[in-house]
Amino acid sequence: MKKVALITGAAGGIGYACVEKFASENYDVVAMDIVPKEKVADKFINFKNVSYISGNLASTQDRLSVVDFTVKKYGRIDVLVNVAGVAPKIRNDILEMTEESYDFVTDINTRGTLFLTQAVANQMIKQEKNGSACAIVNVSSCSAYTSSTSRGEYCISKAGVTMITKLFADRLASEGITVNEICPGIIETGMTEKVKEKYDKLIAEGLVPLKRWGMPKDCAEAIYTLANGSLGYTTGQSIAVDGGMHIQRL
Repeated sequence: MKKVALITGAAGGIGYACVEKFASENYDVVAMDIVPKEKVADKFINFKNVSYISGNLASTQDRLSVVDFTVKKYGRIDVLVNVAGVAPKIRNDILEMTEESYDFVTDINTRGTLFLTQAVANQMIKQEKNGSACAIVNVSSCSAYTSSTSRGEYCISKAGVTMITKLFADRLASEGITVNEICPGIIETGMTEKVKEKYDKLIAEGLVPLKRWGMPKDCAEAIYTLANGSLGYTTGQSIAVDGGMHIQRL
């Protein structure tokens, strides 16, 4: 029986790289993103085993709808990959951060991730096993533990994702479901386009020991490894995919 993966934030960046990876490994994939289907039709046209659903992770109805769609179409969910996330629309000093900006970021990154995970976890618990255990992989960030005072709402939201990972890993261990996360560093995606010059300079100055930008594929490979059952005795773990940036150096 083929395995089924639900992937959010799937229209670009890390999410799209995950769609490519899981589809190439013969998973049936449901790809969810807020981008309207007609705008990404060309990106998904050649995938025979991928269904694209447009939805807003911040919406209760959209979250429930994508879970319902996946179960009705494929009968189960074996893997959930929580990629979807947003940065603040305007980078403001934390002393100037607005409640509206905070709500916008955390409604998607934290609340949306939490309650989609809850819905999928309940589905995983009640369905029959399909070979290896089910798995949930979250995309947190190096910002979960690194201060960036011009986008405090993003840092807070990703610290929340890290605790979501630990909580569900604890709760679902007795169900045989693993829950882990990756913490990407500087990854070449749409989110980092506006600050490319800044990060080019920092990387050149030695911020990243591996001396290059991370690519969405780097993240997708790590996510797939956490999801495919090969690390079945690993849960509640956070894996830095950051070129060694987390290493404290003198």
